[in-house]
This record gives sequence, structure tokens and C-alpha cells, in this order.
Amino acid sequence: MSTGLGIVVTRLLIENYGVDSYAQYMLLVGLIALVPFADLGISASIINTVAGSDDPRNDPRVRGVLITCLRILAVSMMVILVITAVVTGSGVWESLLGDGLMPETGPAAAAACLVVFAMTLGIGYGQRILIALGKNHIVVLLGLVQTPIVLTCIITMLLLDIDAGGYLAIAAYGGIFVAAAIAMVMASRALAPMLRLAYRDALRVRSVRGARVFDTALPLLVQMIALPIAMQSSRIVLSHVASRDELAQYSLAAQMFLPIVGVAMAAGVSLWPVFARERAANPSSISSPHAMALWFGVAACVVGAMVAVASPWLAEIASGGQIRLDAALVAAFVVLVIVQAAKNPLGNFLTDARGLRFQAIMVTLMMPWNIVASVFLSMSLGAIGPVIASISGVMIFQLAANWIYATRTAVMTR
Repeated sequence: MSTGLGIVVTRLLIENYGVDSYAQYMLLVGLIALVPFADLGISASIINTVAGSDDPRNDPRVRGVLITCLRILAVSMMVILVITAVVTGSGVWESLLGDGLMPETGPAAAAACLVVFAMTLGIGYGQRILIALGKNHIVVLLGLVQTPIVLTCIITMLLLDIDAGGYLAIAAYGGIFVAAAIAMVMASRALAPMLRLAYRDALRVRSVRGARVFDTALPLLVQMIALPIAMQSSRIVLSHVASRDELAQYSLAAQMFLPIVGVAMAAGVSLWPVFARERAANPSSISSPHAMALWFGVAACVVGAMVAVASPWLAEIASGGQIRLDAALVAAFVVLVIVQAAKNPLGNFLTDARGLRFQAIMVTLMMPWNIVASVFLSMSLGAIGPVIASISGVMIFQLAANWIYATRTAVMTR
């Protein structure tokens, strides 16, 4: 449903505000993928602690972790707001984001997007709690809220004849905030009265100490910094070294195929609390993720092939014929979604402190590989360049590396 509504949003945006507005919209929406590290990796501590607890409503360890996480998030929110103010005041948004940003609306829209993102950060951990409680399906359903909100905004602008297409990305961030707020309310009810007590104690900085979180949070933080830079900087690379048409082609193809990756990631994350509970109960009886990885890859291949067959029709509907996708670009995205899907069970298996440290090392090595390859391949091949770079990076530094390390871990625990 989200993909279908996304196609409608694309068509309305391109037809009424132009390809440049669409390119800026996708560029700004992609920013959120570059800053998931803003929570400083605390999601690992929350999921592992809540999932491994027999009574998360009353567990003092859970409360201590939540107190520490709330304090960390408050600091992170303030840092993002200060950085946004400095960048906006100094007028360097166009230098940072490239020619894909429209001078008239881009800087203000980018600043507003990050302000809404900072507000979301303070309540986003509610989704992590739901995942830890085995309610990942709710988180997935909440993820569908964003696109209807964007569609409602663009229809309203058209009905009222408001020329604000350059600011539409703000609505996308607003949708994320709404989803996070709903998840926060549900998590608070599920753990009542734990979150209320944690909020109260988080304000007592001098008298109440939190719990240790950085044994898992720090390696996850490294991943959350390196991985988005490696995998989600493609639009910025294209914005700097290629044309807006190339950026629009990449963005449209990504809009078709990356939801498959999102579904695979959501399904993979649902395995994290399962593995965490198994580790807490009996480390020698943890399920093997290898067969799951194969099935994830097969499922992604089937769905990706279906989208590939429909891609000319989808591109025609979405852009009104203004954007055409090369067959090579479509094929590359199919391969990308397969390797991205297959890596998920392995990555969520390696979520203890040692496994997260190993993944942090691999992702750190992958970052320069992907960036350098993306720049050079984009200059010579255009939109397909970053996709090829991402495929090679994921296959070497995540899929193959995690497969080998997970095999070794499974043998050692038996």
C-alpha cells in the first residue's frame, strides 16, 4: 500500500511542481537515513534488556537502562537543534547537499525537516520497546502512516492552490513523528508504570544513576554512523557529481525497490528479541540464522522480479513519462534488494556485545569502500553507479562476513 501511495505522491509532485521539486523531496527525505545514529545506539540496549527481562514492567535493570537512554536522547536532541541552527544561519545547506537542493526552498525545508526529526528522536524509542515485546507487526503497520500523511498534504496544497511543493518533505518527517508518538503511547501502556517512573528519575541527574548501556550501544552507534554514510549517501553523491535527471532516475527506482528492503529489515528486526531471549535463557540453544538468510534472499528475489517487470508501467504512472528507467538500473536494484534482505537474519543474530562489535568493524571498513566506489562509478555510469557500489559493499562486508562469523559463533556456543 505504501509503495502504491508513494507512486501517486510522485506523480502528483512531478506533474504539479516539476522534476526538480521531486528530486529535492527525495533528497531531503533521504536525510533521515543518514542520521539514525542520533539515538547514539541506545536501541540495542533497550531491545536486549526489555526482551531478556522476565518482568519488564518492574525490572530495575530495565528502569536503569531507560533512565540512561532518556538522558542520552535529550542531549542528542539539543545537539541536532544547535547544528541545524548553525548550518542554517551560515547558509551552507547548498554546499552540503549539492545541486539537488533548490535555492528558493531547499535550505528552509532542510532545516524544518531536521527540527521535526529532533522532536521525533525524543519519543522514537517507543518503537524499540514494542519490538522487544514481540510487537514488531505494530511498528510495521505504523510505518504505513507516513505516506498517507504526505498524500493528504499534497492534495490539500493542490486544492488550495498553494505553491509549496519544495516544502513537502516536511510532511514526510511529520508522518514519522506521528508514527513515533503512537508507538510511544502504546509502549507506555504496555510497560506501565515503568516509563512514567523512568521519566521522573531521568530528571534526577544527581540523585539517580542509570544503568550501563554502552557495551552494546557503542558498537551499534558505530554501525549507525558508518552504515548510513556508506549506504544512504547515494543521492548526495549523485547530486554533486551527476545531473538532476540521474538523481531523479535513481530516486524513482529506489522508491520502487527500497520498500522491499524495508520489509526485509522489519522482518529481520523481529528476530532480534527472539535471539536475545534465547541468549538470556540458554546461550547454547540459539537458533541458527543461516537458513533464514537464504529464505529472506529468495523472497526478496521473487518480489524484486515482480517489481522489475512492472517498473516501466510504474515509472510511466509515477512520472507521467518524464522519467524512464534503464533496464540495467532496474536489474541492479533487484540484486541489491536480494543481498540486503539476506543479510538481515545474520545481522540480528549477532546482536550481543561481541557480535555488535564485529559488525561495527565490518561496516566501518565498508564505508570508505562504498563512498569511493559510488563517486567514481557515478561519474562514469550515472545513476547505476551507487547501486553497484552498494551491492559489492554489502556482499563483502556484511553478507559474507556475517555469515562466516555467525557460523563460528553457532559452533562455539554448542
